[in-house]
Amino acid sequence: MKLNKYLANRLKEIFTEGKWVLGTNFKEQIIDLDWNQATQKIDDFNTIADLTFHIDYYIAGLAKVLEGGTLDIRDKFSFDSPPIKSEQDWKNLVNKFCSDSEKFIRLVDNMTDENIMADFVDKQYGTYYRNIDAMIEHAYYHLGQIILIKKRIKKNSLQHGV
Repeated sequence: MKLNKYLANRLKEIFTEGKWVLGTNFKEQIIDLDWNQATQKIDDFNTIADLTFHIDYYIAGLAKVLEGGTLDIRDKFSFDSPPIKSEQDWKNLVNKFCSDSEKFIRLVDNMTDENIMADFVDKQYGTYYRNIDAMIEHAYYHLGQIILIKKRIKKNSLQHGV
C-alpha cells in the first residue's frame, strides 16, 4: 500500500469513517450532541466543544501547509475557541470540523511518498509523515477524552432525570 493511501485511511478512521481502534470516530461522537452537551463542563476537563475546536485548529493549520501556505498555528492558541452560545454555533463548529477533516484527508491522499518523507516546513519539525502521524495520535488521545466525557454527561443526565 502506498504511504499516502495508508495515512489517508488512518485519518478517515479517526476523523470520519472508522471504527477500527475505538469502535468509533470523531464525527460519530460529536454529530449527535446538542450545544448544551457539547459545552457542559465536567469537573476540570475541557468541554467536548473545546476539544473539537482544538483538534480542528490543528487539522486546518496542517491543511493550510499542505496547500502550500505558511505554518501559522501555535499551541498557545489551540484552545482559544469562540464561545458556543447557541445550537447554531455548535453546528457551525461540527460542520467546520467535518469539512476541514475531509479536506485534510484529501490533501494527504494526494501526496506523493517523496512529499510525505520530505521535511515539514523546517527540518526542526521533522517530516510530513511525522507530523501527520502525530496528528493521528493526538486525535486518538482527545477522542478518548470525548468518549469519557460523553459517558459522564449521560450518567449525569440519568441521575438528574434529564
